[in-house]
Amino acid sequence: MHRSSPRAALRALAGAAALTAVLAACGSSGGTPHSSMPGMDHGSGTAHATTAPSVSTSPDHSGTASMPGMSGMPGMADGSPGDGLSDVQDGYRLVATTASLPTGAPARYRFSVTGADGMPVTDFAVEQTERLHFYAVRSDLTGFQHVHPVMAANGRWTADLAALAPGHWRLYATFTPASGPGAGHDVVLSRPVTVPGRGTSVALPAAAPAVEADGYTVTVNGDPAGGAAHPLTVRFTRNGAPVKDLEPYLGTYAHLTAFHAGDMAFAHLHPATPVKAGRGGPQLSFHAELQKPGDWRLFLQFRTGGVLHTAALTLHVA
Repeated sequence: MHRSSPRAALRALAGAAALTAVLAACGSSGGTPHSSMPGMDHGSGTAHATTAPSVSTSPDHSGTASMPGMSGMPGMADGSPGDGLSDVQDGYRLVATTASLPTGAPARYRFSVTGADGMPVTDFAVEQTERLHFYAVRSDLTGFQHVHPVMAANGRWTADLAALAPGHWRLYATFTPASGPGAGHDVVLSRPVTVPGRGTSVALPAAAPAVEADGYTVTVNGDPAGGAAHPLTVRFTRNGAPVKDLEPYLGTYAHLTAFHAGDMAFAHLHPATPVKAGRGGPQLSFHAELQKPGDWRLFLQFRTGGVLHTAALTLHVA
């Protein structure tokens, strides 16, 4: 998920230190979707069955179920500004009336972003080729979708989601206002939703230096620390040979987001390797600023041969 925002500051911090992680499969628009992990979807709008972590969705009287890292009331959260765990940040608010989504079928989630005056915002800067990035993430971090909603002239957004597994989800909108208060600064807002039903709990995989995703071996190196920016390198190989045919995706050779285990705090890891003519690889650089220690689940999206892959990583931050 850069201009005169905190993202620009991160780019200036490339230096020493490196990071350790783990990976496995999801994604967004463009290219031919390809998923290699249950509970993931590339955001193509095509229904994709998910493996549901074990959560009993026992709604309260408002129709919304409570869960770790999510409030039981729609739009209410206990996060702090910038971590994506609130529907309000810097005067901007994520407004939606939906507290639940259907089980096992594609769904449309409609929302608006309002300003301090309560009116819908329509002037968004383009960040990584899009005016707004939208994520759907399950409470145990097994389910992940990254899509790009369409905005109507009145500021009403529509996000097309593939089928969601039963349980608790958090929906994130990330954007940069192009004008008005906070222009040029990143904003991350989110709201919880419930998908009715029961499923099987999936434990967070342990951290490891490398993992395979769709036949690719992804190796992550770095030395992360909570609340500080550190460089991160990702190397791609296939059958032992360096991968040099990474195709541009969202204006870069890979897109990387992270969610904190337990509370689901959001972080975007900014690409430092520029896109040049031709293909990229085998190694990419990122600036990583993870707000707190503990385990993070990283989702690395990259494209080869017109196919979008997602590798899921568990990363421990000291």
